[in-house]
Amino acid sequence: MARRNVLITGCSSGIGLAIAVKMAKDEQKRFKVFATMRNLAKKEPLEAAAGHRLGKTLEIKQLDVCDEQSIKTCVNSIPDRRIDVLVSNAGMGLIGPIECQSIEEMKTVMDTNFFGLVRLLKEILPDMKRRKSGHIVIISSVMGIQGILFNDVYAASKFAVEGFCESLAIQALKFKLQLSLIEPGPVVTEFERKVFEDGMKMDLSAADEETAEMFTNIYLKNYKQIFQSLGQSAEDVAEHTVKIILAENPPFRHQTNTLYTPMTTLKYADPNGDLPIDIFYKMVFQHDKIFSASLNFIKLLRWRSRKSFDLGKPSQ
Repeated sequence: MARRNVLITGCSSGIGLAIAVKMAKDEQKRFKVFATMRNLAKKEPLEAAAGHRLGKTLEIKQLDVCDEQSIKTCVNSIPDRRIDVLVSNAGMGLIGPIECQSIEEMKTVMDTNFFGLVRLLKEILPDMKRRKSGHIVIISSVMGIQGILFNDVYAASKFAVEGFCESLAIQALKFKLQLSLIEPGPVVTEFERKVFEDGMKMDLSAADEETAEMFTNIYLKNYKQIFQSLGQSAEDVAEHTVKIILAENPPFRHQTNTLYTPMTTLKYADPNGDLPIDIFYKMVFQHDKIFSASLNFIKLLRWRSRKSFDLGKPSQ
């Protein structure tokens, strides 16, 4: 079986690092991983995790998804420019009241999370279409399906990704390409820690007193508990992602956290869209004690989210 070239973005930490290492350490050596990051000064954790696979089944390259020339230079450095699997993972988060966020901050989130993917595909997609072979895997989020309190701009960026991919998937079929959206819920990584710390330091003076109080004493107060109860590890998400890549008929969408799935199904239960908004409102503002107790109960059921899943016969 020919080894597949895999290009992964955002590999300095978290999900990207975990996916790169898992694929590089594949016992059957089915992949040659090109693990990329914007700042090569942050490559040490990846080098340490890759171990003896570094320079063999894994190479580290510079790639900034916000820089077209950086993308082109990286792709040109790969033999024959052949990328069999693209894993678009690089991204950034932003939480808080929109009154306290600058338009420039919002643009940066959209530029990274949405236009970063677009830039990658403008460079890589034509080669895949010409070969009529390739798998595009996007690390999206459940917030690409359903908005969450104080995640307005981040959710908007993921909604953009999901709509873009739904449209592109139709064209991809014509060229025999596969496209998969991986949709994690909360994931405990350095990414989330930084988002939380930035939220804690946010200047709330531009917000009204009630909104600032809501963000501080409801959202941030419950943030850690939500991640402790529902959060997956980066390695969990990496396992799901690799199974999707190896599946004979990979799905278009795949949620990695079964504990979160009941929340996203609310979106499809009511065509008017009122049901999920009403339920989230009541959970946050009317039944906060029940919500907190439910999170504690979920901790006791953590093993259920770690159960293996079957996507059928792996591709050869």
